[in-house]
Amino acid sequence: MTEISGRSGLRAGATAVVNESYSFACMRCGYGWEQSYEIEHHTDGDGHEFVMYVADGRVVPSPLNRPTCQNCDGHVVRILRPGRVASARDAAHRDRRVPAAGPVEAPWDPEGQAPLP
Repeated sequence: MTEISGRSGLRAGATAVVNESYSFACMRCGYGWEQSYEIEHHTDGDGHEFVMYVADGRVVPSPLNRPTCQNCDGHVVRILRPGRVASARDAAHRDRRVPAAGPVEAPWDPEGQAPLP
C-alpha cells in the first residue's frame, strides 16, 4: 500500500513523504512480521535526491536492500505485500472442525453381496 502526502513535518527538508507497508517472512526460522514506513524524499545541497526510511519515528535502513529477521537476525527474508502475515495468522487460529476418526458402519444385504442403498 502506497500513500503519497505532502510534507509531514517529520524532518526538515522533506519534499514528499510516501507511506508504505510490507509483510516479511524469514525463510530461516519462519518468523513473520509487518512494518509500515514513512519514506521521506529529500534533496541534498548538490541537488541529488535521496530517501530516508522512517519506522516508528526512527530513521532505519531500507528494508528492501538487506532485510534482517527480527527474531533470528537472518538475512533470508521474503518481502510480501501488506497484510499477508496477518491473514496467515488468522487462518492458523481458525477452528478447524474435523470429524472424529472411527469405524464406519455400512448396512449389508443378508447375503453379504453388496451394500444396501
